[in-house]
Amino acid sequence: MHTVIVYESMYGNTREIAEAIADGIHRADPTAAVDCLPVADADAGLTRSADLLVVGGPTHLHGMSSGMSSRMAASAEAKREGHEEAAREARETAGSEGLRTWFRLLPDTGHGTHAAAFDTRGAAANSGGAAPGIARRLEHHHYDVVAEPEGFVVEGVDGPLRAGELDRARAWGAALL
Repeated sequence: MHTVIVYESMYGNTREIAEAIADGIHRADPTAAVDCLPVADADAGLTRSADLLVVGGPTHLHGMSSGMSSRMAASAEAKREGHEEAAREARETAGSEGLRTWFRLLPDTGHGTHAAAFDTRGAAANSGGAAPGIARRLEHHHYDVVAEPEGFVVEGVDGPLRAGELDRARAWGAALL
């Protein structure tokens, strides 16, 4: 089985969740081939080779990030003292293609190709989530979404992840198989 995990990450939290999902898949099936990569590196050939495509991103303004929301986040992070690494990652993400652009270029697949969606989101009940929009876009491209969209909680604006979320991501990844 070949799994491709594609993620967009501003502060490293979504990347950490994606890597934990990959780890969970490996723990469930040590023979599984898993590619875990940022959206900027996810080309159509790689996604077409996947038996399972897992896509995730941060929640901005109650949904998927946009070019504008990514630039706003990068600008705000640049002003925070002591957050140089997060600011660097935010600048790189804001300067590259995000999930919205990637989805416009994603080729349709035949039914029977499985997919799942996840996001990172704030702890507030009304913070929304990007995963439902990601799942809808996957379905629009004829992927069979095999799990309810999942959200993983980030404390504060830029993290850290809530305690236990990496373990929950590993378990979710294992359950996808």
